Amino acid sequence: MDPQILAIMMVVSLFALILVGVPVAFAIAGAGLFFGVMGVDLNLFNLLPSRIFGVLTNYTLLAIPLFVFMGILLEKSRLAEKMLDVLGLLSGKKPGGMAIAIIVVGILMGASTGIVGATVVTLTMIALPTLLKRNYSHSVSCGTICASGTLGQILPPSLVLILLADISGEAIGPLFAAALVPGLLLAVCYILYIILLSKFAPHHVPPIDEEERSLYSKKELWIEFFKSVAPPFLLIFAVLGSIIGGLAAPTEAASMGAIGALVIVFLSKRLSLEILKDTLYETMKVTGMIMFVLIASQVFGLSFRGLEGDYLVEDLFAAIPGGMWGAILFMMLVLFVLGFFLEWIEISYIVLPLVLPIFHALDINMIWLGILVALNLQSSFLTPPFGWSLFFLKGVAPKEIKTMDIYKGVLPFIVIQIIVIALVMVFPQIALWLPKAIGWM
Repeated sequence: MDPQILAIMMVVSLFALILVGVPVAFAIAGAGLFFGVMGVDLNLFNLLPSRIFGVLTNYTLLAIPLFVFMGILLEKSRLAEKMLDVLGLLSGKKPGGMAIAIIVVGILMGASTGIVGATVVTLTMIALPTLLKRNYSHSVSCGTICASGTLGQILPPSLVLILLADISGEAIGPLFAAALVPGLLLAVCYILYIILLSKFAPHHVPPIDEEERSLYSKKELWIEFFKSVAPPFLLIFAVLGSIIGGLAAPTEAASMGAIGALVIVFLSKRLSLEILKDTLYETMKVTGMIMFVLIASQVFGLSFRGLEGDYLVEDLFAAIPGGMWGAILFMMLVLFVLGFFLEWIEISYIVLPLVLPIFHALDINMIWLGILVALNLQSSFLTPPFGWSLFFLKGVAPKEIKTMDIYKGVLPFIVIQIIVIALVMVFPQIALWLPKAIGWM
């Protein structure tokens, strides 16, 4: 049989295995091994040990467990709950104030955890009952929480950016710097949407009543702000500033972040042996899952190239009209559609290694392209029917929250994400200005 036909069959079987519920790593490795042996032979995998060794000894990937530890510790210690209370009461005087506070907490948690599941579940458990009690619209409440929880996918130190750096061969520092402005632009657009909603449909986002706000004086709230909100913010600033400013490698900065998180939680008197054990367990689980997928993707990559799949992809992109822009738009459309059905890590290690060499050959700025991809992958968390943020929220939401409430709530935020992607595509300097300003490019 023609090797390229087998390559197509391998990709189709991989998607089929994932959609029927086979764990991602097993699906990737199983499809790659089966079709690799069928189309070539076992000698194809002689390079596999050295490629796995390369993954396991990649110094940059050491940042993953350290950043995951930092984020999970801040989440397990429930500092996010205190942040939301303080920011909500400070901004709750006006319509939409609590929703804006959730977005700000999403920024802080996203920049500290980089783990969407932890952020969405935490925000849902903390904020959703409060929003419902304050008569917020069900759909607006769900949409705001889901969208805020996904900001960790684009705001550094995002796991998406770390793995994109590994896949594309780019340095993490420039990618982090390039993601900062688009990520904050996305958050600002979310806030502008809430402000517009408060102007034209204030009954969807009512203010916190006077009685609740009077429980704390302004002085007490600001003291709590400096105790609960300022330390995580300073930690994030120190970690990202050291990477973007070139003072520390990402792995070194990640270790600073992990130690800094321990200090903050200890000083807030929230550190316990139980929290530390839970944090270490979750860190190992998340890291193990990511590394297992990385190793499995080496099997798939070897088989795909052995079956001449890379030539197949080149021919496909050569047939797309419009030259460079046609190729970019086609890739973005494919990633967006796959986001309806697959998780970001599956898309990253199935699709991107196949298409990125084509863009390297076209001499496209890979930092800019990486940010477009990261923004696109972020939207996969919100797009029905299989957006993971929607599942995370539904899993811990009160019974009165219907699936349709969640779907309706995320639609405006998906539109906002598409607009921001279009802006970064048309105006590359949104992403490239900061790395150029600090001398990364």
